[in-house]
Amino acid sequence: MDLAEEVVIEAPRDEVYARLNDVEVLRQCIPGCEELERNEEGDLEAKVTLKIGPVKARFTGVVHLDPSGAPEHFTLSGQGNGGAAGFAKGGADVTLTEDGPERTILAYKAHVEIGGKLAQLGSRLVASTAKKLSAKFFACFAETFQPQDAGAEADAGTA
Repeated sequence: MDLAEEVVIEAPRDEVYARLNDVEVLRQCIPGCEELERNEEGDLEAKVTLKIGPVKARFTGVVHLDPSGAPEHFTLSGQGNGGAAGFAKGGADVTLTEDGPERTILAYKAHVEIGGKLAQLGSRLVASTAKKLSAKFFACFAETFQPQDAGAEADAGTA
């Protein structure tokens, strides 16, 4: 399965790249993320619970970032195991293009292979779910660049 998307983020490229490497930002934005830590090799280890159609599984996995072309370009590769639900493995090429001093276009092309019960669900359902999860991630990620409203924070504290 292949995925590709472009997202406009209202922030400078260096800041976008820095947040894409911030474990806390990623933990908040990855749908279903329970744990995310950087290991000794610099790779990210994650535990994520996802529901894809009738299959709900807890995946454990590792993601490796190759920053050799950063911040303009970098690649990700990884794999996750969901036990009886199956597995997923793949990679993505990510490009960050400056579109003015305070605007970045994030483009990615990803390829994912799945196996086990996940593969039996059908490519349309899996692709649809992958697109929804991607949209949730990028909506959350873009929100991390919005200024915090002090009034809203005060209201939330009194609720």
